[in-house]
Amino acid sequence: METVDQVRQPGVFSHVRRSVRMTVGQQRVWETRWPELGRKLAELPPGELDLAAWFGRSAPVVLEIGSGMGEATAQLAQAAPEVNHLAAEVYPAGLGQLMLAVEKHELTNVRLLHGDALDFLRDHVTPGSLDGVRIFFPDPWQKKRHHKRRLVTGPFVGLVASRLRPGGTLHLATDWADYADQMLAVCSAEPLLTNQYERWAPRPSWRPLTKFESRAHAEGRDCRDLLFTRA
Repeated sequence: METVDQVRQPGVFSHVRRSVRMTVGQQRVWETRWPELGRKLAELPPGELDLAAWFGRSAPVVLEIGSGMGEATAQLAQAAPEVNHLAAEVYPAGLGQLMLAVEKHELTNVRLLHGDALDFLRDHVTPGSLDGVRIFFPDPWQKKRHHKRRLVTGPFVGLVASRLRPGGTLHLATDWADYADQMLAVCSAEPLLTNQYERWAPRPSWRPLTKFESRAHAEGRDCRDLLFTRA
C-alpha cells in the first residue's frame, strides 16, 4: 500500500494552473477580510493546524477542495451554519469572490485556504479530524495521456480517508463518465471507506447547481455523485 508521503505524484495537483485577474471588489476584500478569513499554505508554520482555534469554535469541519468561485460553498455554508466550512482554492479571484459572498451574507462559518489542498491535507491536517471532504467537478484531464494528472487516485483517496473521522464522508461529483468510473474504482479499493450506495449516489437536493454542472447538462453529459463513509 502506498504511503501518505508518496501521494504527491508528478503532475498531480488539486488544481489546474491558470491566470485569473481579480476585480476591484475581489481585490478590496483580499485587502480587508483576508487576515480574518484566510490562510496561505506557503505561510503556515510546520505541523498540524488548530482548526477550532481558526474558526473560533469547535464544530464539525468540512473541507471543500477546489471551491472555484465559491458559489456552492457560500450556499452550503448558509444552509448549514452549525458546520465549519473550509474552502481550498489556488486562484485568488475565486477566493475573493467567496469572500464577497461571506461579507454579503454575514457568514461566520467559512474559512479560506490559498494553496494546494493535497499538501495541506498531508502536512497540516490532523488524522481523523475532518467530518467531510467534498470534491465537486475536479478537472477531468480529458485526454487519455493526461489521465495521470487527475487528482482522485488511490494514494490521494488514502490520504483523504486518513484525515476523516470515523463516520466522516467523502463526497465526489463529476460529469465525465470515465472519471466517475475511476473514482468509483479507487474509492472502493480503499479499505477505510465504504460506499453508501451500490454504485452511484442519488444527486443530493442540497448540493447547489454549479456552472460546471449546468454546462454538462447542456452538453448532454450525465453527472454522477459518489458518497463514501470512513469506517
